[in-house]
Amino acid sequence: MTNKRTTKRKSTSPKSTRRKGKSRSHLLGLFTRNRRLAWWIGGIGVVALYIWAFYYFFVGPTGFRWRALYGDARYPQGYEIHGIDISHYQDDINWDKLRQSIISGCPLRFVIIKSTEGASRIDEKFEENFYQAREHGFIRGAYHFWSNKSKPREQAYFFLEHAKLEKGDLPPVLDIEHFPKGATVENFQRDVLTWLHIVEDRYHVKPIIYTYFKFKEQYLNAPVFDDYPYWIAHYYVEKVEYKGPWKFWQHTDAGRLPGIRGYVDFDIYNGSYYDLKMLTIGSEDEE
Repeated sequence: MTNKRTTKRKSTSPKSTRRKGKSRSHLLGLFTRNRRLAWWIGGIGVVALYIWAFYYFFVGPTGFRWRALYGDARYPQGYEIHGIDISHYQDDINWDKLRQSIISGCPLRFVIIKSTEGASRIDEKFEENFYQAREHGFIRGAYHFWSNKSKPREQAYFFLEHAKLEKGDLPPVLDIEHFPKGATVENFQRDVLTWLHIVEDRYHVKPIIYTYFKFKEQYLNAPVFDDYPYWIAHYYVEKVEYKGPWKFWQHTDAGRLPGIRGYVDFDIYNGSYYDLKMLTIGSEDEE
């Protein structure tokens, strides 16, 4: 009996080993194939996400900030009053050369300059740019970059402290581009109106609201905002898609001009030069 059991075990052991080996090989093959498949799926997903993000932020015509991938900046037809907006990103400007600039056959008329951001940051080139713009005969303006990290009243008074607008300057500008996470539209609009009212009380003119058209439609679509001049950012389209009234159009961030190294934002005014002058602070005193 002992010998028979021993023989039986010896005869069946190789088959059992082969079955276990095949099973392990099969499982290993499935794991290897599934791991490769997972890598392929993950890789395709990452590439697809990258392509979408690149298109959304840099290529799409309704994207906000992107560089000209379609060649030189094109100029909207039918507008004669051209301007630019600048900040420290333009570094040192040769204002004598800039004064001679021509855009689409028309002289450069206005320059809008970044002054402050939030409740604590002053653009390092603001004072120089603001002074030089008037000295070289441009209609000038100053804009405040809205921060969701600072209270609206603090931002308004910080802007008023550092941006000393004078007669002949454009109304103060609020540059607002980001909606605060977790906020309601109603509370956000209330905060924006707080800034606008404080600054309006100081200069007795309606501040200009700068933003891109989708942001305006989504977050600043209450009728009360229609009372403020609107400066729209909408790049590389033949015409503004926004259906409401607007005063300024920032149509590219890839403009080139003598006196400025690198790119600069190009803007147009929706009206005549006389209309632009009448928009400035103190113009009502001349009527």
